[in-house]
Amino acid sequence: MNDYYEVKLGLHPCSEDASDLMAAFLGDIGYESFVPDAEGLTAYVRKEDYNPEALQQVIGDFPIKCTVDVSATLIPGQDWNAEWEKHYFQPIVVGDECVIHSSFHTDVPQAKYDIVIDPKMAFGTGHHATTSLIIEQLLSLDLNGKSVIDMGAGTGILAILAAMRGAHPVTGIEIDPCAQENAVENVWLNGHDEISILLGDAQKLADCPEADLFIANINRNIITADLSAYVKALKTGGIMLLSGFYERDIPVVMAAAEPLGLHQLGHTVKGDNWTCLKLTKE
Repeated sequence: MNDYYEVKLGLHPCSEDASDLMAAFLGDIGYESFVPDAEGLTAYVRKEDYNPEALQQVIGDFPIKCTVDVSATLIPGQDWNAEWEKHYFQPIVVGDECVIHSSFHTDVPQAKYDIVIDPKMAFGTGHHATTSLIIEQLLSLDLNGKSVIDMGAGTGILAILAAMRGAHPVTGIEIDPCAQENAVENVWLNGHDEISILLGDAQKLADCPEADLFIANINRNIITADLSAYVKALKTGGIMLLSGFYERDIPVVMAAAEPLGLHQLGHTVKGDNWTCLKLTKE
């Protein structure tokens, strides 16, 4: 069973920049999911990866001047579905075409694409702006017969929607074993066993067919570090959708993307200036 620590970090003063940067630093020491709020953010890390000394090191080295209040609570893994249902995950409709709900929901709106997601601890229910931004892009693109790679697959929601829209083959890659297992379960729940969900990082791209569409909803630092591997996995003329960062981060991402032959086609914005960047490989 996957036990997690829920770590609440109050940032004083709190800002989007401070929350975003703190999430990025915590991601470097094993934290997996983040829920920002008006006072800071709540971060989740597996019990075996929770290291109070490493957390204090991040706080001590934090470059933005602020005070940080920390409280940590151990949450047993068997409670995660209940926690998501109570606090985070209610049925939603994206783009008036796609409904996302869990198997424990009974009052579900009708939509063309009905996706069942039991998220457990994996990221990606459609509620976060970055996930819904990419879902909107997937609903607008012609995916019939197109090969798709979903890097950082999380719950598998994006890979599942791509397959529902006619994409084939569809491959997801997820670095966390628990999230990868969850994505495989969600693929099965939706009747799309043809989707391949691989366990690993960007090195796994060597095992994937070259993609017409490459998706990465992770964070800015990981994306810029692995972008050269992403480009190699994308066909010439293919589309790349990148999210997990703010609109103001686009120049940083493009500074890494342009030397690799990626050209910006545009971007969309939602929520607190989260963005989805649409690129093509020249």
